[in-house]
Amino acid sequence: MEEAYEAEIKLLQEEIAELQEHLENNEREVSLHFDKDIPKLLTCLRAKSTTGYGEGKMDTASNLVMELEKLEKDLARQTKMNGIVLTECRVKTLEKNKSKIIQQHRLTGYCCQLAFQVEFELTDVQENNGPRTVTSLNIVMDGSEFGEISTFVSQAEDSRSLVAFFRTLRRFSEWCEHRSRTFRHFQDKYPDVVSLPEGCRADIMTIQCPKLPGCTLCVVWSIKVTKEGGVTPKLEVLPRLPERALRMDQKKVMEKAPCSFQSLLRVLGVEAAIDSLIRAVCVD
Repeated sequence: MEEAYEAEIKLLQEEIAELQEHLENNEREVSLHFDKDIPKLLTCLRAKSTTGYGEGKMDTASNLVMELEKLEKDLARQTKMNGIVLTECRVKTLEKNKSKIIQQHRLTGYCCQLAFQVEFELTDVQENNGPRTVTSLNIVMDGSEFGEISTFVSQAEDSRSLVAFFRTLRRFSEWCEHRSRTFRHFQDKYPDVVSLPEGCRADIMTIQCPKLPGCTLCVVWSIKVTKEGGVTPKLEVLPRLPERALRMDQKKVMEKAPCSFQSLLRVLGVEAAIDSLIRAVCVD
């Protein structure tokens, strides 16, 4: 009799373990849309916690509201700190046993309008408090700025440097946003002479000189990213002068513009240097 009970208990334990694993996988594979679902859920729970519920259900709903509000605040704080917004997260367990757990993660989001999707496998060694390691990494990015960071992304994938990728992505995105904001500012301030032929998120701004027909100055603002993740902005001015404009430029203003601009950068900074260049060539 005891053996029969023990066998039945063992079968029940195995069934419970299987159901728990199945539930765990289902929960992890659910997509979490942070920016949309949490506010909707909070609104729903607040409504239910104040209308038509029994006392026990009202307490449960209130507790859920408090927990979700805490999670929402934590998420907002993390987003503010690292500048990275996650719009979708998926986790799938590929393998689970006593020695290790292998999970597949997919993160979708953006950082300063630069969209990304990261897929990686995470191996968690269970024995002797073993390490958690990224065993594969695939990065997909969308945006005109991708060409400037593509070499680093390839290196990060090869070395499976997930943390380094996010750290560099933040610095790179911040410089991209600063460049875009600066270019838009000067286009709005000097609409007759400043144009953005490839859009505000590209690395080129052109200045048309009304005094010298056919004369154009190109402000090229590139953002260099090394394989190790170092991010450095580089600005230079490239004049485009037809023969007629060269003859009219008796003071050699356009010829001296690249060197003068580098001096202005060192003394005044980016915005003031660009403004001084536009005024010297096109306004004064």
